[in-house]
Amino acid sequence: MRQIMICAGEASGDLHAGALAREVLRLDPAARLFGMGGDYLRAGGGEVLFDIKEHGVMGFIEVIRKLPSLFNLRGALAKLMDERRPDCLVVIDYSEFNMRIAKIAHDKRIPVISFISPSVWIWRKGRARKVAKTVDTVAAIFPFERDAYLEAGANVEFVGHPLLDIVKPVLDRAAAERLLNKQPGQKTVLLLPGSRLQEIRHLLPEMLKAAALMKKRNDNCVFYLIRANTISEQTLQKYFADLNFPIHILNSYNYDIMSIADAAIATSGTVTLEAALCGLPSVIVYKASPLTAFIARRLVKVDNIGLPNIVAGQRILPELLQEQACAANMADAAFFLLDEENRPNIRRDLEFMKARLGGAGAIERVARLVIKTAGRSE
Repeated sequence: MRQIMICAGEASGDLHAGALAREVLRLDPAARLFGMGGDYLRAGGGEVLFDIKEHGVMGFIEVIRKLPSLFNLRGALAKLMDERRPDCLVVIDYSEFNMRIAKIAHDKRIPVISFISPSVWIWRKGRARKVAKTVDTVAAIFPFERDAYLEAGANVEFVGHPLLDIVKPVLDRAAAERLLNKQPGQKTVLLLPGSRLQEIRHLLPEMLKAAALMKKRNDNCVFYLIRANTISEQTLQKYFADLNFPIHILNSYNYDIMSIADAAIATSGTVTLEAALCGLPSVIVYKASPLTAFIARRLVKVDNIGLPNIVAGQRILPELLQEQACAANMADAAFFLLDEENRPNIRRDLEFMKARLGGAGAIERVARLVIKTAGRSE
């Protein structure tokens, strides 16, 4: 019986962890999967011993503030390795923390697979060599990620992007439109503020102000907010107190809703790629603390930070960062995406980006790699 430990530290990683757990159990029903994750990992058949809801954090200063709890979590996960002696550890996303967990596993002679690995093509490229020494295999999701890790001497398997397996609407278009009561002439705009509390605090107020500006300019705009399962509805509702128009919170059918919406204002992250794969263009926004932004600007070596733009190799969707991520700019950029004259080119660019991700089947390829690495016979 294979014992597989998974460490996924935030909502996007949990999404992939859940899909991976489900596929591993399809291929090897006797396997046991456990570790850190959330609702998706739990639904996929994994045993969630550490829930992610309190642990998602990003940015230099933000990480420092949470160091005491992260140290405690690291110790607890190390103890779990000693108690369960997993045949394999799969670290998914959440790179700053997960690479430390991977090092602990490596020192305990537990094989490690890195899935959704540190973005070494964006910044700290020298870190790829450290990852290569720590993990047994990098399951690369982008061709340029594979190349960067191969150059650093890592053992790499190119698996393709898992969202091509995951992002699949379940309703037909008419049913999805009925779900939102979409009316002729309406412009449906999604707000996607992120899965971390710090993202909600930094960006949701400006998103709501942008929505108010858009509503004032065009009363046919209607707004929906897709809630990440790491953020409570109560947390979101407190930001709505001063609004004089409705913003509907949605908790399910995300991909169906993305497929019929007209535009989105989205916090930079996996959700922007999910939306793009549904054909939904987003205004990509991000804000970090001033000190985090100061440091990042001196380390980041790429022109774009939005995943659709990185995959496309060019700026196909607008990006607003730091002081540019204000309500007025968000509203203007969203109206650009809604303009009927611009939409044919936007659709063409999104199809081009999707084609660059290759074909489906990534989750099965990773699952087979995990089963092989775990190495026990059924």
